[in-house]
Formats: sequence, structure tokens, C-alpha cells
Amino acid sequence: MQALGIDIGGTGIKGAPVDLATGKLLADRKKIATPSPSTPDAVTEVVRELVQSFSWSGVIGATFPGVVVGGTVRTAANVDKTWIDRDAAALFGKATGMGVTVLNDADAAGVAEMTFGAGVGVKGTVLMLTFGTGVGSALFTDGILVRNTEFGHIEVRGKDAEKRASEHAKVTHDWNWKDWTDRVSEYLQHVEALLSPDLIIVGGGISKEADKWVPLLSGIRAKVVPAALQNDAGIVGAAMVAAGTAGGE
Repeated sequence: MQALGIDIGGTGIKGAPVDLATGKLLADRKKIATPSPSTPDAVTEVVRELVQSFSWSGVIGATFPGVVVGGTVRTAANVDKTWIDRDAAALFGKATGMGVTVLNDADAAGVAEMTFGAGVGVKGTVLMLTFGTGVGSALFTDGILVRNTEFGHIEVRGKDAEKRASEHAKVTHDWNWKDWTDRVSEYLQHVEALLSPDLIIVGGGISKEADKWVPLLSGIRAKVVPAALQNDAGIVGAAMVAAGTAGGE
């Protein structure tokens, strides 16, 4: 079985068809820069363009960087605020002429990692964190997803944690690996104090360079591992949820 996954981020929107039996992409993923401003109409047009680029007709899943309830966006920290209370599923469905399932981006990435990646077979509490434009989170207890956690907005030193720990923050402030990882460690210590996870999976674009920063993390009891699917996890998870193949979702 196959489905198309689309991953909407603050800086890029990417998609690819997914083999739901293996979690592998069936074609090279395509990426288009997130429009600025990232209004509902502008982002919806990119989604339509991606669907057409694969000549796709079938199941479609899409992620969104915020809280999503029943296909409707409730928060929009890193995209245009006019998204709030808009029915993303209806917008994408009308633009593509097909049903589109929409869910939080980190939740989608976590579902993929728990099924095909670093979380396979892990019981207890697993926390997936995605480091990109912001910091996304997905929390699992014995494989069951707790939706829309948004732990990137925990306050650390008077600011949203993602203002200090995201990949965007690293680039904006030109922090070296150690300086940035010190901030990530402090954030993870806060999260660990709240959740006591058995495993922390770190994903997002910067997970491709995990060897440069994961070994520098300090003060964390939980095992920390990079996402096996790296930045494709959101695409895979969106496709899985849309197709109904996400066991713990």
C-alpha cells in the first residue's frame, strides 16, 4: 500500500510517496520553500503543486507545525498567524480534489520513528524532539501517542525553549556546536524533569549531523539517539496516519 506524505515546515514544504509496508520513500522527495508570508492560501498552493508534481491520486497525509485538532489548526508559532482556527484539511482537500489528513508535524515524525526507526520495540516513555525552525515534540507511552504536546514552548530562562534550542536559533546566532548543544542540554534537562522519558529521539534537519552534537549533550539520564529516518520522518508519518497504518496513533 502507498500514500503521499507532505511535511509542512516553517522554512520548507516537502513531500514524497511512501511505501507503507517499509516506510521507504518511493521517489525522490520534492521540496519547495515555504512562502513568505506563509498564509493559508499560499501554503495550500504549494501543497497542490506538490501533489500535482507526483501526478498523485490516492491517500494523502500532511503535517502542520502547530497544534491540529480534527484537521483544524489551533496554534501557528512559526507560520502566519492567519492559520489559527482554519480548517487545513478542508483547504488542502479542496485544492487537491482529494481527502487530506492533517496532523502535527512532530507527531507524524514520532509515529514514523516508533514504527520504522529508533523507537521500534521500545516500551515505557519515548519522547521525539524535532529541531528545525522551531522545536517540535511527540510523546509516546508504551507506543501510544499523546497528541499535540508542543514541548518546544516550555519556558527556559524566560523564553520559549525553541528560541534557544532550535536549529534556527543556532543559525541566527551563529553558535558553534558546543554553544548550541549547551542550550539543548539545558532544555532536555527541563523536559526530563517533567517527563522522565526512557528514550529521547532527536530529529529534524539537524539530525543529519547528530555525530557533531549528540555526543556533546550533558546532564541527561535518558538515552538520546538520532532519528533513523532523519528529516524524512514527517513525510512517512503523515502518509501512515492518513492511510490508517499507524498502530499507536
